Amino acid sequence: MGLDEKSFLRGQRYISIMTDLGGQRVLEVARGNDEVSGRQLWQSLPEVQRGQVEAAAMDMWEAFLVATTAEAPQCAIVHDKFHVSKLLGDAVDQTRRAESARLSDQGDDTLKGTRYLWLKGVVPDYQQPAFSELLEMNLKTSKAWLYKELFVEFWGQDDVAAAKSFFEDWYRRAIHTRLDKIKKVARTLKDHLKNLLTYFVHPITNALTEGFNSRIQAIKSAARGFRNFENFRTRILFFCGKLDLMPNCPV
Repeated sequence: MGLDEKSFLRGQRYISIMTDLGGQRVLEVARGNDEVSGRQLWQSLPEVQRGQVEAAAMDMWEAFLVATTAEAPQCAIVHDKFHVSKLLGDAVDQTRRAESARLSDQGDDTLKGTRYLWLKGVVPDYQQPAFSELLEMNLKTSKAWLYKELFVEFWGQDDVAAAKSFFEDWYRRAIHTRLDKIKKVARTLKDHLKNLLTYFVHPITNALTEGFNSRIQAIKSAARGFRNFENFRTRILFFCGKLDLMPNCPV
């Protein structure tokens, strides 16, 4: 399974969705993104079926963790690696912004216009020379980027033991830097290490759910937005639920 949230209306209003990662479909949509919403998603499954779910991919949102533990206690929680990548990417970007402001005050525009170089997974060939020069400078941003890139190797470890050993080494280095944003993410990852290591038992991600988020956004845009949650839910399930709509007509 996959659990995720999506904005519904302005003002921090959300919906939560549950996806069948194997069947590649949206199973249910609930109003809000709190514990109640998470419980409603799980309760939408028949009890027998719910008890057979082996693993669910989700971010580190506490409400989904509590709801899953309460409604499907046998289910392994797998923190999505794309969410982890986003946390580290945000830490790099925040480090860059702070450092760029400090350098600009000194008349140094070294980091000006470089934001997307640090955020791209692969830097284009024509930008490699300029990016290599940045990496050779004694910049906090380049150091933060290196910690982000190093963590990618975590997901390629052979098993739980190797992954745990890799994380402990990465954490030990990260926590002793002067990079406050990286240290904050490192502590967060350590607090959720148990659910990071489950990836090596259940190698699932929420990539499919993120893909549905794009389709849901397209549905929302085509309708010029929805004021009524039930209409939004119906539209999502119609287009993303792989529903069998063939009428059962007697011969």
